[in-house]
Amino acid sequence: MKKKVYLRTAVRALSGLLITMTALQASAQDWPTKPIRIVSPYAAGGVGDTIFRLIGPAMEAKLGQRFVIDNKTGAAGNIGTAEVVNSKPDGYTFLFAPTANFAVNQHLFPNLGFNPSTQLDVVYTVAEAPLIAVTGPTGPATLKEFASQARSNPQKFNFGSPGAGSPTHLAGVSFSQIAGNTMQHIAYRGTPPLVLAMLSGDVQLAFPTLTPVVTQLKSNRLKAIAVMSNQRMPELPNVPTTIEAGFPELVFGNWWVLAGPKGLDPKIIEKFASEIRAVLADPATRAKLNDIGHVANNLGPAETAAFIRTESTRYKTLIERNAIKLDQ
Repeated sequence: MKKKVYLRTAVRALSGLLITMTALQASAQDWPTKPIRIVSPYAAGGVGDTIFRLIGPAMEAKLGQRFVIDNKTGAAGNIGTAEVVNSKPDGYTFLFAPTANFAVNQHLFPNLGFNPSTQLDVVYTVAEAPLIAVTGPTGPATLKEFASQARSNPQKFNFGSPGAGSPTHLAGVSFSQIAGNTMQHIAYRGTPPLVLAMLSGDVQLAFPTLTPVVTQLKSNRLKAIAVMSNQRMPELPNVPTTIEAGFPELVFGNWWVLAGPKGLDPKIIEKFASEIRAVLADPATRAKLNDIGHVANNLGPAETAAFIRTESTRYKTLIERNAIKLDQ
């Protein structure tokens, strides 16, 4: 009698499991069936918003659902990132965020409370903006010359950033080490005041992306002396890369990744990634990204995960070596 009870119980359990698995498979195949929320951890109108609104219409046409951008700002993007980390992995909440929120902040904030490397499922690296070494119009003509002058004149030169712990700051720290740790860092509250400081001569060197300084570069009020990438930028064809300039370790960019909470159905990840890949293959889309100083970055889920691990290790080493810590 007990054997029959156990058997019936086992059959019911197996049937329930099969029903659940079938429902999950159907859910992944039908996805998406409602609007998708994209959490942006920075203020509305920023770079992330611009990029996603650029690719959004094509994505909506392919997936048949609307994207709703939800700006959850604060704490260097950590509030919005935490929101996604703690969301249900049902395929309807995603994070669209830059370098700092995937590879930097977990090494800067001792009380962050989560690890994006292990608590997010990445979908795609959408775009990247290489950082650019920028100086005043009468500054050194090359990065090598700047390093030599800084080494020979300790404390004469400084570099600025839009905030301590930003990729721009960490790029400057790396260059300062090459120049014998002779340069001082000046942090500003955002990129606009940093650009003003450069125009006034208060800052001799900075490493912004192209967009906030493109007007000043075109008018020769500022000068680009290196692109911190492995390839030149179409907008700056005569500016060498840091690799060409003899500094292969100075490759820095602000890249934008789409990710969801840990536990996403792999079929949803692959479907989403496939559609993004198709959108980014369109020359018109790539041209629009170029217009805002970005390049399409075709890294799928596996490649993005590996890339983030490598970048996270690199930033961790840089941050610990220089004892950089921020309080959340």
